[in-house]
Amino acid sequence: MIGISKLYCGTVEPSDALRYERQSHRLPSHLLQFSADKRPVVVWNVTRRCNLKCIHCYAHAKDTTSFENELSTDEGKALLDDLAQFGVPVILFSGGEPLLRRDLPELARYAVEHGMRAVISTNGTLITPEKARLFKEIGLSYVGISLDGMEEVNDRFRGIKGAFQAALSGIRNCQEAGIKVGLRFTINKLNAAEIPAIFDLLEDLDVPRICFYHLVYAGRGSKLIEEDLSHEETRAVVDLIMDRTKDLHDRGKPKEVLTVDNHADGPYLYLRLRKEDPERAKEVLELLKMNEGNNSGRGIGCVSWDGSVHADQFWRHYTFDNVRERPFSTIWTDTSNTLMKQLKDKKKYVKGRCAQCRWLDICAGNFRVRAEAVSGDLWAPDPACYLTDEEIGIQ
Repeated sequence: MIGISKLYCGTVEPSDALRYERQSHRLPSHLLQFSADKRPVVVWNVTRRCNLKCIHCYAHAKDTTSFENELSTDEGKALLDDLAQFGVPVILFSGGEPLLRRDLPELARYAVEHGMRAVISTNGTLITPEKARLFKEIGLSYVGISLDGMEEVNDRFRGIKGAFQAALSGIRNCQEAGIKVGLRFTINKLNAAEIPAIFDLLEDLDVPRICFYHLVYAGRGSKLIEEDLSHEETRAVVDLIMDRTKDLHDRGKPKEVLTVDNHADGPYLYLRLRKEDPERAKEVLELLKMNEGNNSGRGIGCVSWDGSVHADQFWRHYTFDNVRERPFSTIWTDTSNTLMKQLKDKKKYVKGRCAQCRWLDICAGNFRVRAEAVSGDLWAPDPACYLTDEEIGIQ
């Protein structure tokens, strides 16, 4: 996760994280990425059910009445007990579509009561005014609503006509209830041209936050590899995101803008800033070192609907164990598992240009799932890294 507004627009300084000693339990949510202890943010896919049919869904979610083997309410509370005791700072309820679980409000309330920040990742179409008010009363910290373009493009991605307008209603219902709400956008060739309009929408709706996700080749998204951007197209998109973020900031309408799932964005932003503002670039480099790049298996983890534990939400092909058998905290710290041990310090194991890269300490080898999907080798270079050999220091 690269905070474009934090880094490029100078809204965060290294001293901001140091003031809290970079400890997860002390840091405000907008500074968590700079923690030193890297207590994991946990994505809990509470259900595989979904009312939409998104073409890039990593979970292969389906519109069905039920999936077998979902964790029960009591099992979910046991999981939340363990996560709270382990010091997990944020629990992200996801799916499928998490609002299809009837006990979601009960689980979210339980998480908040046990000291965690609870957030929801949703398509937004099921957020009624009543549900928004309930989530506010519970103390939900944030709602992230997925939009992958304006109406025509988004509805094509979502597989359901009317999804865009229903999501807009969900956004407005959250705003009226006083819940912080943001947008989530997955970038690919089919919707990259929508980004300027999405920035306009962000401003028009007065939405304070947006995350732009680079495509990960997992789930149904694995069928979209040919629709991923070229390296040149990715550079242009990241430049556009920085330009539009800076424009909002300069006009006194700042938004929190982040890019996710391609840590090449960090060095790329730094190299651009080094030309424009060398003094700020030095501070950004310090923050990027705190960020540490990809944190799958360390600073982020995932629990599936059936209790399986994964390195992140895209690693469903590899399960460490199940919370029905052992607590998440035990699984997460058990480095007798070879892959778990390797992911705790993945920089030792990456190969090729990743191993030679001058930015390895602030990228950590980028996304291993993409490398494996394309080459079959978990430790091969990430094919989505768009930095040139010259930029990474290979002569």
